Order: sequence, then structure tokens, then C-alpha cells
Amino acid sequence: MKTGGYDRETAVKFYREMLRIRLFEMKAAELFSRALLAGNIHTCVGQEAVAVGACQALRPGDYITATHRGHGHCLAKGGDSRKMMAELFGKSAGYCRGKGGSMHIADVSLGILGANGIVGAGLPIAAGSALASKIMGKDEVTLAFFGDGASNTGNFHESLNMASAWNLPVIYLCENNRYGVSVCIERVTRVSNLAERAKAYGIPGVTIDGNDVFAVHEAVAEAARRARGGEGPTLIEAVTYRHRGHYEGDPQVYKPKEEIQEWKERDPVAGLKRKILEEGLAGDEELGAIENELRLEIEEAVEFAMDSPYPDAAQVTADVYSKDNEWGVAR
Repeated sequence: MKTGGYDRETAVKFYREMLRIRLFEMKAAELFSRALLAGNIHTCVGQEAVAVGACQALRPGDYITATHRGHGHCLAKGGDSRKMMAELFGKSAGYCRGKGGSMHIADVSLGILGANGIVGAGLPIAAGSALASKIMGKDEVTLAFFGDGASNTGNFHESLNMASAWNLPVIYLCENNRYGVSVCIERVTRVSNLAERAKAYGIPGVTIDGNDVFAVHEAVAEAARRARGGEGPTLIEAVTYRHRGHYEGDPQVYKPKEEIQEWKERDPVAGLKRKILEEGLAGDEELGAIENELRLEIEEAVEFAMDSPYPDAAQVTADVYSKDNEWGVAR
């Protein structure tokens, strides 16, 4: 990891955003272990550099689609930790009024088009969003986060093919954390780098260190420049690792212990902190103050969530059906 070319303000800002995600996720894991959260929780501990590097390279008016492991994506795009925590608790103050839970956080006003639990489902949504921007002549880019498992679905190939054929302003960012649930990527994929698949669609494909927030930022900034300039989509493969299981409670028996240890030594949050200190961009006292501030923010988010009411049972079908849909259109 290098910080060359980035000033002190930017490096510290990236660290702050990555640490916010780490603390949010560790708190969510703790709350889940205490049976305070309903449903499954899929944390992104170890993958914080991808979310922050990517979202910091986008403009506020740009869009993202997230995955089932989307807490970090939403926080990095400007999500409110209080609303997010309330959603995890199933409370009415949450982003989806407590009816979406961990895997379905969305805030269109921030360009967050939604996380979801279907593997690869964000890929065609991103293509549709980019198509809308192009038709309306807007200077917007859509970035789709997805995992290595999603790169083996039909959604991936169909979306990249259409986005390439129509020259859409979209960025496909694969978080290759090596495992689709419990299946190692080498068992189901023959290519060494998933970015090589870009060749089949006539678009650029790059593989980067996903634990290096600066490398992610540079790759996404270049892809966004191309997309905004009418040069079409880019496929980015960010190689990273999830420190925890596929879901909270997953014992990860399918991972070699040596592999887990190796990747923990490449922790993106600790690595960035070490570089900032080594290069004298900030001192222990300043970084400690940031951590204390963020811990307080997360604790306040938990209190806000716990104090918020559950949704009214009478609202159980609200937001499920809409008159403005296919069946409601007069033909």
C-alpha cells in the first residue's frame, strides 16, 4: 500500500470511513450474537477498502447497487448509521421502516439503489440505471458491487454484454473475497483473474489489490472518467478477503487456518493506520480521537435503534403493492 499522491486530509478521511464500517460491523456481529437482531447478518469485515475507495471516487449524484453484504457500501455512500442500525433491529425508524432488514437497505436520495439477497441481482439493476442516465442525458455513473460468486451467474454475462453493446456509463466492481458462501473460487472458475472476462465483451478489465484503498480509488476514478466521457463500462476485480464467515455463526470450516491468518495480517484498516503513522500524516492521539468519536457514533446508533418503535402491524402490506405498476397501466 502506498499513500503517494494523496494528501493528509484524504488519507485520514479514508481511514475514518473504513473504521466507521469496521466498528459498525463488529457491533452488528456482537448484537447478533446476543440475539438482539432478527434474520441473518452478513458482515464485510476485511473488505472495507473496496467500499470506501470506490464510493470516494464517485460523485454524490452517482448510483450504486449493493449486495447481501452491503452495510459497508451503504455507509461509504453516505448512509446514516442510526437509520441503518434501526433497520437491522427491524424498527420503523430504519431505512425500510423495519421491513427490509440487513440485506435490503436503500436510500435513493443518496444514490443507493438497494442491497438485496439475490446473488448478482444488482448487476442488471445497475445496467438499467445507467441506461436511464444515458437516455435522459445526465452526467451520472452507476457502480455495481458484486462478489466472485455472482460472476458465474447469467446475470453477470447478460449485464456486461448489454452494457458493452449499448456503451452504458456503468462500472462493474467485483469484490473477489475468494469464497461464494463456502466454495473456493478455484473450484468453480478456471480463469486466474476474473477481470479477464472483460475481454469477451470488448471492455477494459483490471485486477487490483482490494485491500489497498488508494488502488481501489484510482481504478474506480479512471472507470468513472471513462463512463462519464461516453467510453462505456469497465470491469474491476478487487481481490480481498472476508475475515468472518459467510453469515454470522458460520464456523468457516472450509477455510484453511493459515489462509485466514495470512489475510488478517493484511487487514486493510490496520494497514492504512500503519501507513498514516509511518508517513507522519497523523499521530496516535489524532487517530485515537477519531476512533473514540466513531465508537460513540455507533453506540448512539444502537441506542437510537433500541429506543425506536417496531412498525405498526396495520402497515404490514404498505409498500408491498403499488398502483403504478404493470397491472395498473391502462393499455
